[in-house]
Amino acid sequence: MLHNDAPDKPDSPRLMIGRPELALIGVTVLWGGTFLIVHHAMQETGPFFFVGLRFGTAALIALPLALPVLRGLTGKELLAGLMIGLGIFVGYSLQTWGLQTISSSTSAFITAAYVPLVPIMQWIILRRRPRLTSWIGVALAFIGLMLVAAPKDGLALGKGEALTLISTVAIALEISFISLWAGKVNVARVTLVQLAVTSLLAFAFMGAVGEQVSPLSWTVGLSACGLGAMTALIQFVMNWAQRTVSPTRATLIYAGEPVWAGIIGRIAGERLPPTALMGGILIVAAVIVSEMQFGRKKKSEEVDAGKEPASA
Repeated sequence: MLHNDAPDKPDSPRLMIGRPELALIGVTVLWGGTFLIVHHAMQETGPFFFVGLRFGTAALIALPLALPVLRGLTGKELLAGLMIGLGIFVGYSLQTWGLQTISSSTSAFITAAYVPLVPIMQWIILRRRPRLTSWIGVALAFIGLMLVAAPKDGLALGKGEALTLISTVAIALEISFISLWAGKVNVARVTLVQLAVTSLLAFAFMGAVGEQVSPLSWTVGLSACGLGAMTALIQFVMNWAQRTVSPTRATLIYAGEPVWAGIIGRIAGERLPPTALMGGILIVAAVIVSEMQFGRKKKSEEVDAGKEPASA
């Protein structure tokens, strides 16, 4: 774009990655290792019991951090925790359920559908119209995710695939809900509520679907407790970081999850094909493109404040 004020320097894109973004990148690394763990655990237990145990453990870990400020719990924080917890419950339960009958790579591919859903949810719920660079980043990330995690034999929507596909809507809602209340609520209190709600709903739904409590093996116990600790850390980081990171930007960072899953799978003996490497490059490009803003610094800051504020 041309400007009449000649003394100004030519416009150039700026890359903005701070501590919140780096924290979310760390979250995606942890997330990347969960697919393989859950897939193995599903061979020995049911999905709702596993989700209930996982998030119950996370709630117990989060309790000491939230206890000193728990008396200050407000109605807004309770509502936030309930809504976010509902999104987590639906998303994680359906995804875990699907992993009983489909491979981790198929699950990762379908789960990638939440990437383009978040800007739509953001537009509807938060009324933030994403920038053009965000849409370009979303497109690149989605293509990259398909290359990274697409099953070799193609995609067939059986029961497991359908459950996982539905879970993507809940995951997109969860991310949007976190940003809706971020900066308005106490992170420790809301995190405890959402973890407890997820656990209680999962245990409650066991009866509704006829799921029995399976014998607690070392594999299931260690997997659930380990993932519970990771989940507590992840939820705290998400609630903290998304106070200043927009839903679209956060989602594009989360899009690196299959890349890390592929790296961890490679270490475990899985083969990463050349197409997956290309997909990883596209995902990294998506994050970089989405972070770029064109124009003078002042104008860029005004765009951020008007179209993608830190919190609604």
